[in-house]
Amino acid sequence: MIRKKIDVVVIGAGPAGLAAAVSAKRNGIDNVMLLERNEFLGGILLQCIHDGFGLHLYDQMLAGPQYAERLIEDLEKEDVPYLLNSMVINIDKNKLITVSNIKSLIQIEAKTIILAMGCRERTRGAIEIPGFRPAGIFTAGVAQNYMNLKNLKPGKEVVILGSGDVGMIMARHVALEEGMHPACVLEIMPFIGGLTRNKVQCLDDYNIPLHLSTTVTDIKGKYRLEGIATSKVDENFIPIKGTEQDIACDTLFLSVGLIPENELSKKSGVILSRGTRGAAIDNNYETNMPGIFSAGNVLHIHDVADYASLEGYYVGEKAAEYVKTGWDYPKRFPVQVGEGIMYLLPQYLREDCRETELKFRVKKPYENVRIFIKNGDEILYKKKFTTILASEMQIVKVKSDKPMSDVKIYVERLN
Repeated sequence: MIRKKIDVVVIGAGPAGLAAAVSAKRNGIDNVMLLERNEFLGGILLQCIHDGFGLHLYDQMLAGPQYAERLIEDLEKEDVPYLLNSMVINIDKNKLITVSNIKSLIQIEAKTIILAMGCRERTRGAIEIPGFRPAGIFTAGVAQNYMNLKNLKPGKEVVILGSGDVGMIMARHVALEEGMHPACVLEIMPFIGGLTRNKVQCLDDYNIPLHLSTTVTDIKGKYRLEGIATSKVDENFIPIKGTEQDIACDTLFLSVGLIPENELSKKSGVILSRGTRGAAIDNNYETNMPGIFSAGNVLHIHDVADYASLEGYYVGEKAAEYVKTGWDYPKRFPVQVGEGIMYLLPQYLREDCRETELKFRVKKPYENVRIFIKNGDEILYKKKFTTILASEMQIVKVKSDKPMSDVKIYVERLN
């Protein structure tokens, strides 16, 4: 067994992990290591051949692989060592990391750990679609991998369940692929699950039908998918009798949500948030375990990769600060989330916090509302929204002259 001592260990080499490793090195930490279980750097970016990346970070419209290349070039320029094909199998409460790869078993004593493992897709089993289990049913990300990296065609007539960003992007990709046709996109919610720009660019521009408040209620075909049955759903997501419709198809893509990959976080003793399903953090993005930080989609699901990378840069800076100063674990005050808000990040504010960036999502689309963020009686943020969507994360900077010990956020409906 190989043993190492590393100041900053970053787990995951996607958009957040690459940025965090680069940032830690740029902020004066020479002993940085990046661990990645895949055989390549870049994470999910390499299969995202569509554009839309880099607008916030580079002021350019880049495809996923181009965006990844920029981050990898920075990593190599900073001479940050990394291990590929290396699976982290355990993190104990003393920040001892056990890594397995084809060559050896490695144990790393880390001063600081940055969790950047990304997320995984919710599968058919998680949403309990009844029927047989024929070939032809894929999560949207797996279909994207097959088509963009392996040059494989999953099928011909395709239905997409779920209007998440990957689902809508794959609907467009199917429309552009020779020999494939997108029959429609189904969404169980009464509103889309992804960005408005993706609905416009991927569905509206290609005349792909979108059916809201609709789900799959049966799978037809024993060996290969032959079709599906759909139904409208009520406000409790229960299928409405008499609204059944059969759609002939040989392929079904599922874009039904992403889940932060937090098994390692739990092993290390990190407490998770109910709202985000990621780590509960303070304004330094430090978890309840001193010296363990989190960033990217393992923390909460981002709208665009640029936001995950920006988060990674910030966390890398804070991890470097922790290594250099070894700050004491301070008193932390929980933020309060009111009616209508899905979550507010960070979930805690340190007693020395006077200025920070807050991120939040609403639970559902609202029209003509005002969002308040208060610290006691002090108004930190107040904004009127004609329309605010659940699929679009809001990012605001707040500042206070006193400790942020009583922060709350809520939605106020306007007449």
